[in-house]
Amino acid sequence: MQVSVETTKGLERRLTITLPAVSIDTAVKSRLQQLAKTQRINGFRPGKVPVNVIQKRYGQAVRQEIAGEAMQRGFYQAITQEKIAPAGAPNFELKTDVMGKDLEFVASFEVYPEVEVKDINKIKVDKAVVEITDKDLDNMMDTLRKQHAGWKEVKRKSKKDDKLTMDFVGTIDGVEFEGGKAENFVLEMGKDRMIPGFEKPLVGAKAGEEVIVEVTFPEDYHAEKLKGKAAQFTVNVSKVEALDLPKVDAEFAKLFGIEDGNIESLNNEVRKNMQRELDQTLKAAVKEQVINGLLENNSIDLPQALVDQEVNALREQAKQRFAQQQGGKVENLPELPADLFVENARKRVSIGLLLGEVIKKNELKVDNAKVEALIETAASAYEDPQEVVEYYKSNKELMQQMQNVAMEEQAVELLLSQAKVKEVKKAFDEIMNKQA
Repeated sequence: MQVSVETTKGLERRLTITLPAVSIDTAVKSRLQQLAKTQRINGFRPGKVPVNVIQKRYGQAVRQEIAGEAMQRGFYQAITQEKIAPAGAPNFELKTDVMGKDLEFVASFEVYPEVEVKDINKIKVDKAVVEITDKDLDNMMDTLRKQHAGWKEVKRKSKKDDKLTMDFVGTIDGVEFEGGKAENFVLEMGKDRMIPGFEKPLVGAKAGEEVIVEVTFPEDYHAEKLKGKAAQFTVNVSKVEALDLPKVDAEFAKLFGIEDGNIESLNNEVRKNMQRELDQTLKAAVKEQVINGLLENNSIDLPQALVDQEVNALREQAKQRFAQQQGGKVENLPELPADLFVENARKRVSIGLLLGEVIKKNELKVDNAKVEALIETAASAYEDPQEVVEYYKSNKELMQQMQNVAMEEQAVELLLSQAKVKEVKKAFDEIMNKQA
């Protein structure tokens, strides 16, 4: 086998590979002889078909098949011999494929770039230092109470977080329009589910009152005939309801798995959950800064093959998410444009190559203790954490995913140890509201 290597441009490589004629011709002859034993052709007994008849009928197809197999084998032998790492599948171009002559073909492909991670000490990270205060706990308890609240009718004027039941009729230039009328319509205030300006005049209304609401439909409103139009709604409020917050008592505690109803145990459980979410948020924020700093200081050429693979993966993930949200089937969804995913794909490929080099250069090995900790953290959010832990450990694919996450975290921690880190005091709400 003869091999010549040519760099065409950037990461593209072109291998011209020549395979000896005798190996191809012998393989073709052998395959035709096998066919002669199995093919049924009128006028010949089974297994007695002359090879020249088989050659005439199947020769070209067999040679194409043998050539395809030979190119695959020859390519992998060539890249092993030349110590080349392809970044994607090759494109083959057959140059010479004639009986009695050497088979010659060209394989075009991309290689991985040479990656050198530099300027780690230029990475800047603001590391938030956050303490969960009693006030933060009180605010979280209020949030939990609202999540489990009911509604009760009140006779007072409405407030911005109340729920109103109403009839309304909408008009444009004094004429009713389609879709602008409703009866016994229930509106939970403060959720911004109506067109801009609709809720504000309703704050302060009482049951039995009529309110005139004047609004202008947005220019991007979904109904073409209403875009940008000024409208007037006559609203008759029939009921005002306020949130009926549950008391923080034994029954409330039992809603969160505190079987004995102990309030102190509930507070401890809530604080523990808050701390877990905070730790995850802070870790993610630090990691994002480290990764962004790494990208800013290290620009690398990217194999288009890897970018295309990542685009396809992101596109498939998006389809899966959309199908789950809409309750449909993935195969029924249209193909999303690749352009939507290219930027994110390029970033992810860059991150993978750079972190891969950090791992390789520093000879990092998977920290099993970190893998265990990651699994336990993921499991802690479930009702039976131990069952989740056992499930992870029994699933090779999930374990591999966790090992990959652990290795990535180890690389980020190494980069963080060499970066410029500044601790900044932050409030719990500031961090968590930013995440939301």
